[in-house]
Amino acid sequence: MQRGIVDIAKPIIEEEIPKKLDIHQLCANGLMNSFCSADFGCSTGHNSFLAMQMITRSLQQKFQSERLVSQTPEFYAFFNDQVKNDFNTLFRSLPPERQYRAVGLPGSFYGRLLPKASLHFAYSSAALQWLSQAPKVVFDPSSAAWNKGRVHYSGARQEVVDAYSSQHAEDIETFLEARAQELVTGGLMALVLPGAIPTSAENSNTSYTNVPKEMALIEIGRREPTGAGGGRGADGGRGYGEEEMGGGPKPTGLGAEEPAGEWWEWGVGRGAGVGGRLREEEIDSFNFPLYFPFPEELKAVRENGSYNIERMEILDNPGRYTLNSAEARALFYRATFEKVLINHFGCEIIDEVFDRYTQKLEASPAVLSPDNDKTILIFVLLKRI
Repeated sequence: MQRGIVDIAKPIIEEEIPKKLDIHQLCANGLMNSFCSADFGCSTGHNSFLAMQMITRSLQQKFQSERLVSQTPEFYAFFNDQVKNDFNTLFRSLPPERQYRAVGLPGSFYGRLLPKASLHFAYSSAALQWLSQAPKVVFDPSSAAWNKGRVHYSGARQEVVDAYSSQHAEDIETFLEARAQELVTGGLMALVLPGAIPTSAENSNTSYTNVPKEMALIEIGRREPTGAGGGRGADGGRGYGEEEMGGGPKPTGLGAEEPAGEWWEWGVGRGAGVGGRLREEEIDSFNFPLYFPFPEELKAVRENGSYNIERMEILDNPGRYTLNSAEARALFYRATFEKVLINHFGCEIIDEVFDRYTQKLEASPAVLSPDNDKTILIFVLLKRI
């Protein structure tokens, strides 16, 4: 799936670099000895290498087309991810034929990482859906956004959705401000964000399709009917419908009403989850720090005064075609979520969680159908002004 995201953005970036990158502006202060690109959220490298090589090649061609071959600078690629990322694996895997010098850049991209005005091209692909943290209010029993018994905003009450949306907006603004300090005037930034579209115009804020559905991997088993046992604290949100998670009619989205008194648990099962080995408070103190925005929610991109929007469009999500088997999807989401789950719950439950999840997928062919996956990719190209 990650390779597919790189591939679908590749022709756009290759088209836009020659048109939008002004080499003469970048060289206005003298000879450019180095050209610095950075991938924010590189993971362990393979797809990041493809992206950095594609960007470097496009930049070299740009210098050649401007007849500035003799002035072509050295190319540096900064690979950024969290401090806990496996940078040893990344650097052991560097392609020997690369046309850039590789530099590790550990740390959160929700803060400045490079010197001021030192970066010429910023890139981030399928990383900005990860929040700096889950919204604090979803863990607060006194808050209307308390997300008791759930681990994500999918199917939750509106206050939870709003809390996630607000956290995402705050984080995007922080990211843009940090990159604005690092980018030179005239520098470019290409972003590819996984997003969501409403499955119902009547309930556009809480009705999502397949990607957020994976957040339900460790949901606990039973929810009380709305208002039972204390209103908000009894989890008056909405969950999965039986038709949606079974093999019946095609899914209508996570906003669909479920049979009264229960909802489907993809990874854990009923009660305290995974055979009773998880305590209720363990689950109540965990929410995935992950949000898939609607395109219209990216106000921070439109309103930030440090950039011009050079291009912004919706792309088809290649994952809908490549993750259409239960095994492939389970492997992908295990690779994506395993570390997050281990950090909170430990490693003892992981095999069983994903075994249960695979079984649920195998019993739910409608969920795997590409026709029922409405997830999207949002491509944005910005120029520093």
